[in-house]
Amino acid sequence: MEPVLQRHLPFAPWADPRTRRLPGILPLAMDDWLRVDDAYAAQMALRDRLIAERPAEVMGQMPMAAAAVDELYAFTLARLPEGFRRAGDQVFRPDGVVVPLDSGAPLATLGRLVQEDLCLMQEDGQGEHLLSAAVLCFPAGWRLSEKLGRAMMRMHQPVEKYTDDVGRRVQRLLDAVRVETPLWRANAHLSRAPLFNPLSEDHPKDLVEEAEMPFVRSERQCLIRLPESRAVLFSIHTYVVARENLTPEQAAALREFPIHRAS
Repeated sequence: MEPVLQRHLPFAPWADPRTRRLPGILPLAMDDWLRVDDAYAAQMALRDRLIAERPAEVMGQMPMAAAAVDELYAFTLARLPEGFRRAGDQVFRPDGVVVPLDSGAPLATLGRLVQEDLCLMQEDGQGEHLLSAAVLCFPAGWRLSEKLGRAMMRMHQPVEKYTDDVGRRVQRLLDAVRVETPLWRANAHLSRAPLFNPLSEDHPKDLVEEAEMPFVRSERQCLIRLPESRAVLFSIHTYVVARENLTPEQAAALREFPIHRAS
């Protein structure tokens, strides 16, 4: 199967000193939250297949998240960007596909509308946030079933760079996200894996040479506090770009500030 790729990477986090060091947080303009890029049709076709054929792998919800998921559904539908058209109980996507609106299946409906994966983080009563619900079609080497219900530090246990210090900073960030001040960050790594790449925590690391990693995979991650449930929405817009399609400036910065390799 041909890989689903964007033609260019709009933002290279390794090339910007504000985002080069974790967690690299910047303010988010809500009118720039949901994006439709040149890979929209291909990414959405893949999302449609995954949601229809492998729902247990790409969607999950804890009982505690019911109200937050309902709020997320209304919140997202009210903010669909230019290119979407709502007509009664259905939405016409920018690629022409018609998606029926089903409030009884909010995660599946939203997952078929937007390119972003949508994850909800809620307080666990012990001073941490846990992953309470998600529609996650493009995991970068992890499985939703292994992370659902886990606190942030436990979720990132296999990630070498996610140290205790980084974990504390991320938890303070989640505590501090306010409704009126949404935030975003971006990451990047070299990859040869497809968009849908669910790997277990004990999966052996891929140690192939850099030359065998033809793509740069970058996630634009947004943090938004939902006003009613107070859950933190963590949305992920995934870009996968062939390395030869980086701009000269991005490629030069990559040589100066190498990014890590993944599966």
